[in-house]
Amino acid sequence: MRTLIFGAKGQLGRALVARFQREGETLGVDLPEVDVTVAEAVTDSLNTFRPGLVINAAAYTDVEQAEDDAGAALLVNETGAANVARAAAARSVPVVYYSTDYVFDGTKTTPYEPDDPPHPVGAYARSKAAGEAATRAANPCHFVVRTAWLYGPGGNHFVEKILRAAATRPSLDVVNDETGSPTYTVDLADATAALCATEAYGVYHAVNAGACTRYQMAQAILRLAKSDVPVTACRSAAFPTKAPRPVYSVLSNRKLEAATGCVMRSWQAALEDYMHRREDAA
Repeated sequence: MRTLIFGAKGQLGRALVARFQREGETLGVDLPEVDVTVAEAVTDSLNTFRPGLVINAAAYTDVEQAEDDAGAALLVNETGAANVARAAAARSVPVVYYSTDYVFDGTKTTPYEPDDPPHPVGAYARSKAAGEAATRAANPCHFVVRTAWLYGPGGNHFVEKILRAAATRPSLDVVNDETGSPTYTVDLADATAALCATEAYGVYHAVNAGACTRYQMAQAILRLAKSDVPVTACRSAAFPTKAPRPVYSVLSNRKLEAATGCVMRSWQAALEDYMHRREDAA
């Protein structure tokens, strides 16, 4: 299978390119050569490569900046999504679009299912919900994959931020009132491949199993790093942000498992794998 991946330079895009190269010829494209907000550039990429599958991992991900520039977030996350999905549909090719736990407002106390109605709060969240809708409308052969708390090689994510902070500070304060589903890009790429081997199009959740708070995740990171820097739990009010964050945004993989048989490992096992790979690469 020939796979075209937009957003190939990002942390998820890199994992996807590595994974889909095992399935067949794979081309990853990204800025500045290809801008998903330019419809002609997207169409030209498909016409040149002639893929059998298109994956859109291009995204505007600066949650805070989106509050000041909602138009920029919508341009990439909605218009770009529509351009990619429409170009794929014109060639009768399935498309994958990645979304986020932020499309939910965090008021549930049990894991969110894919058919739970989105209620995005904040500019970034609204842009991703709009991208979901644009993808579904433009291409009936779609996989909308919501994920959360993403980390992986090559990214500036929570794991690396905690490790950098621990290397320069005598102690850390980490919020303990936000609960979610940490997700390793390598595992998300595997889940994507499992989904794309089916024709069970629709909306899915794909996260590592289990849930934790940011504080609990920081504790696990430092334990694996063999760091003795103390971590203190605090409330999110201690770190005011422009963009609202869902207090509870745990996602359920039940639909993914039913469609593919793919059971994603625990967030603890995935984090341990990431930390070991990180050590090996050092």
